[in-house]
Amino acid sequence: MIKTWEVELPVELDALRRRLSLTETPLPDEIKDTHLRVFGKVLSPLEAVRRILAEVKEKGDEAVLSYMSAFDGVSIPSERLRVSEEEIKRSYRQVSPSFRKALRKTKKNISAFQRRIKIKVPKGLCRDGRRLELLYRPIEKVGIYVPGGKASYPSTVLMCAIPAREAGVERIIMTTPSAKDGQVSPERLVAAREAGVDEIYRVGGVQAIGAMAFGTQTIPKVDKIVGPGNVFVTLAKKEVYGEVDIDMLAGPSEVVIIADDSTSPAFIASDLISQAEHPGSAILVTPCEGVAQEVREELERQLKGLAGRDIARESLDRLGLIIITRDLEEAAGISNTIAPEHVELLVKEAEALLDKIRHAGSIFLGEDSPVAVGDYIAGPSHVLPTGGTARFFSGLTVNDFLKRSAVISYNKEALKESAPEVVTLAESEGLPAHAQSVRIRLG
Repeated sequence: MIKTWEVELPVELDALRRRLSLTETPLPDEIKDTHLRVFGKVLSPLEAVRRILAEVKEKGDEAVLSYMSAFDGVSIPSERLRVSEEEIKRSYRQVSPSFRKALRKTKKNISAFQRRIKIKVPKGLCRDGRRLELLYRPIEKVGIYVPGGKASYPSTVLMCAIPAREAGVERIIMTTPSAKDGQVSPERLVAAREAGVDEIYRVGGVQAIGAMAFGTQTIPKVDKIVGPGNVFVTLAKKEVYGEVDIDMLAGPSEVVIIADDSTSPAFIASDLISQAEHPGSAILVTPCEGVAQEVREELERQLKGLAGRDIARESLDRLGLIIITRDLEEAAGISNTIAPEHVELLVKEAEALLDKIRHAGSIFLGEDSPVAVGDYIAGPSHVLPTGGTARFFSGLTVNDFLKRSAVISYNKEALKESAPEVVTLAESEGLPAHAQSVRIRLG
């Protein structure tokens, strides 16, 4: 199952990164067979993505519908791409009252947190005839991608759409895969309505990213695309960046748990398994050999009673590690090297150790703060950087849906005072018209 590693750790971590890599993960036989059927040969993920995007850009709805049929077995006319108001109303009757209550409580928490952290416009700088300030304006049109397939993710709808709505985005559209009969899960539809999504389109995969990036006859072009997806969706987002903005390039989910002997091994094992069932990477870093052994035993015990144990067990075998360190400071250093999506600090002095964690998407303090509360209800978005990108990316927030413009206003005296420097710099760069644009105003 999970290895206990005390030597050659850099080698093992490098191997783990390769297994998590978007580009190095081998294609399953099922996808190879699909490529042979659709393209006539097996393409690399990037080759397939580029071909699909090019066709969507050129042919619009025709290409979207063709790939929906080829990849997902969904055959519908273009008139059915957009989910109707009747379907959304019907979805409310198909979900339980407890589900609606959970959504609304989660929505309240997310909205409160995002409003709290929204950038406040700083006071402008006004002196000597100069006025300098920043204006923040919301992006006009945002597309959110919500995965479907084997699992339904209404929580992702909330985590993407509510920050956009709190930013003041005028138009939020959502694309999400449907079942073969064209139906979208009622949970996703209710979540979209509760979160303030304006339009929902029943399309997933690369074709959905292409449709939002370029626009089709039915699906509007947006200014920014956010939301997680599989390797093909993520590579598609990377390819269309520049045509539109994107949030980040997210891969498989991951957690690093730093623990001492103050937390129940059952809690630690449970949190490792909860990450593994995505599937995702689950790593325990501890200075306590006894804790490591007890967690291994707990993993075996808890997996036996888990409905999705096969996925979790395979994930732990491929993407799991238990690392024994000299002390907690070394454990923090290893976590920073990994720069994971989630870090749990299950130690006596969690607040003290927090200061040593420099790179993480979200950090969870104490044994009563499992990653699951962040995944669903706490308030910060669960759309987070993975694969070591927490070194330079941050989780999605309301501020990612705002763009800023500088406002510059000079009066005649201020321009006159600054003119010599402007003229000198412009002429040094070989741009005489820039210099003249100042001289002409001064007579």
